[in-house]
Amino acid sequence: MSVDKIGISRGDVELGPCVPAKSRVRDRIFETACELFYQHGIHGVGVDEIAAEAGSNKMSFYRSFASKDALVTEYLRQQEREYWAWWDAAVARYPEDPRRQVVALFEAQLEIAKTNSCRGCALGNAAAEISDDEDELSTLVRAYKEKVRKRLQDMARAMEARDPERLGDALMLLLDGGYFTRLIFPLGSGPISAALPAVRALIDAHLPHSTP
Repeated sequence: MSVDKIGISRGDVELGPCVPAKSRVRDRIFETACELFYQHGIHGVGVDEIAAEAGSNKMSFYRSFASKDALVTEYLRQQEREYWAWWDAAVARYPEDPRRQVVALFEAQLEIAKTNSCRGCALGNAAAEISDDEDELSTLVRAYKEKVRKRLQDMARAMEARDPERLGDALMLLLDGGYFTRLIFPLGSGPISAALPAVRALIDAHLPHSTP
């Protein structure tokens, strides 16, 4: 997911005169593709559209990327890196408090959901498009989601939950579900507004000696 979509400001990158023209073209194509993929889906955007929107052409596209699949792979890897940067920033203020870290994640998600540019989780969206025969892409997305699941289960374990695996999975359902409902319901309303109370209630139900 791009930095704009996870609440981290990208800002404009100035490319000095020493940057080769080929690199500038490649970067422009990549940035354009990231935005188009997120807004319209991986399969909803073709090479011609990416090249045109980037102010380039098909020849320059294939000089920069071996194929559209190669570009999609790079896009997904970039979104994953940016997602983990967002996650780490969200929990960094509470290094010794796993419960507060979980709540902080959902607070940060709610802030993203309030923006007009939010279209959900980029890798989650990709999972809905990618078929099992797209081995590299499906493996990449599956590994990412497994890592999200493990992190949440580890946080539940650090809270000393009775059943950390089940609590972690329930939290993941809320995290992913929040993004998907954001695509359907108007800005500022819908089920995602109930996420924080649900998170707190889930944690309370799974801890032997819960504190508010």
